[in-house]
Amino acid sequence: MKPSVKDRKKFDIDLNYGEVREKQVADMLQNKKIEVKSERDMWQRTGNIAVEYESYGKPSGIKATESDYWFHNLCIGDETYATLVFRTDVLRSIINSLDYTKSVKGGDHNASKMYLLNIQKLFSSDVIKAFRERNKDVKDRETIESSVEERTEI
Repeated sequence: MKPSVKDRKKFDIDLNYGEVREKQVADMLQNKKIEVKSERDMWQRTGNIAVEYESYGKPSGIKATESDYWFHNLCIGDETYATLVFRTDVLRSIINSLDYTKSVKGGDHNASKMYLLNIQKLFSSDVIKAFRERNKDVKDRETIESSVEERTEI
C-alpha cells in the first residue's frame, strides 16, 4: 500500500520528533555527568527499585549526586534487562512529589538509607501529573524571569 500525501506529512512530523529525541539521547552521553545504579533480581520480586539517599549519616546517592542523568539498570542475573533513565532533577522531583515513600536500610553494614520506589508508581498518572505541573511551573518561572529581565533592561 502506497502512503498517501497525508500519511507522508505525518511521517515527516514523526521523523522530526524522533530525530530530536535521538539527539537528546546522544547529548545525555556527551559532556554530561551520569550516575549509574543497578538492581539485581530483587526488583522482579518486589516491584521496587532502591534509590540511596544517605550513607553513614551523610547525604549520598540522589541527595548528593551532581550528575545530570540517573541511569538505573534492572538486571536479571548478570544481564541487564532494561535501563530506566531520568534527568536527576526530575527523579528528585518525582521522589518529593510522592504521597508515600518507604525507606529501608541496606548496603555495607546496613549504613545506607534508600527510598523504595515502586516501578509502576513511577509511571502512574499521579506522578505524571506532578511532572507536568512541575514542567509548567518551570516554564512559568522562565517566562516571568525573562519578562523581568526585559523590564530591567529598559
